[in-house]
Amino acid sequence: MTTVKVRFRRSAIAGKKGSLFYSLVHNRKSKQITTKYKVFPFEWNEEAQVMVYRFGRRNKELREIQVMIKKDLEVIENIIEEFENDGDYSLDKVVAQFLDKSFSMSFFIFMDEEIRRLTNSDSLGTARNYRRARSSFSKYLENKDIDLISVTEELAGDYELWLRRKKVSRNTASFYMRILRSVYNKAVERHLVSQNYPFRKVYTGIEHTRKRALPEETIMRLNECDLSSSRTLSYAKDLFLFSFYTRGMSFVDMAYLRKEDIKEGLISYTRRKTGHSMSIRLERCMQEIIERYTGLVKESDYVFPLVTSDDPGKAYSQYQTALTYYNKQLKRLSSILELEVPLTSYVARHSWATMARNRNVPIAVISAGMGHTSEMTTEIYLASVDPAVIDDANRKLIAGIAKKKIRNFEVLGTEKL
Repeated sequence: MTTVKVRFRRSAIAGKKGSLFYSLVHNRKSKQITTKYKVFPFEWNEEAQVMVYRFGRRNKELREIQVMIKKDLEVIENIIEEFENDGDYSLDKVVAQFLDKSFSMSFFIFMDEEIRRLTNSDSLGTARNYRRARSSFSKYLENKDIDLISVTEELAGDYELWLRRKKVSRNTASFYMRILRSVYNKAVERHLVSQNYPFRKVYTGIEHTRKRALPEETIMRLNECDLSSSRTLSYAKDLFLFSFYTRGMSFVDMAYLRKEDIKEGLISYTRRKTGHSMSIRLERCMQEIIERYTGLVKESDYVFPLVTSDDPGKAYSQYQTALTYYNKQLKRLSSILELEVPLTSYVARHSWATMARNRNVPIAVISAGMGHTSEMTTEIYLASVDPAVIDDANRKLIAGIAKKKIRNFEVLGTEKL
């Protein structure tokens, strides 16, 4: 039988923090494991072996230490249990195995390696998202690094609460959590940390956002409006309609679309987000938009004058600049047309999916047409349904059952019900 206790060793200098260590006793022999955790004497309850929380500024750090101590004790107990199942053992073996298991790479060092890997593989958008999540998590940790084993359920929960207090939207917080979870899971795959599912209780879903789809009549109005007096607005309109005509082609795929991708009446390209191969029949309306800009891309391999460089870093920078300017012009266009749903680079994609759904195109077909990895993703796009569409569907559904009552309702009106 081995006992394990957490002990406190005072500093030789009065007023300084002391050190916590683990005391192991087995067969009347004892062994100590010194930890990196340092606290003041009044912050440690020796009898209960727990932290004493008094000052607000220190409480966060003390809670983190308490969590890490709990984690260490679980590791030690698991090691002891394994040895006891095998038979006789010594404390030296327990300590040696604990020190081996407790070694953990820095979370941010590992995350930075992932960011470099993504950058080197030209996954620049994903690398940018990783940097955004890293920046937020680092701010929460007050620019301190932590070990991979310190990423716990409690830490993830506290980070989620911090984001909420900072008024970060639920979808943005979920976006950060999913990235951090991905980094942690990759560390698990490389056997750098044991899988403890630290993100299982935080929100990692996608909350339905406000309606982003335009009604069919608005698309027609946009198509017919004359913007010849403004080259920039006309260009933004053309890109928006091209995206809609091509089943919601994303702006990044339009920006990187090359002339060689269009041949034999087909637009063939690979979605940069998912890697899916896409093939779209080239319709006359698409060809007309492309031809309007051929004079601007004579010396370029690209279809549109959005990206010009073949250097991945420079091209991505050009894409980001073009996207920002594009959304700015769409905002102007929304104001001019007094649109209820403001135009953005995503609206064309949502509009195509919604219009296809309203025309009874099967979800599976819409999903394939948009290059989604699953129909669940398509369902998110179609989550916001016009109540009038639902009412119309309901009326058709019940018409055969309550036909007489529906006619009476139409004659009498609601005031007599």
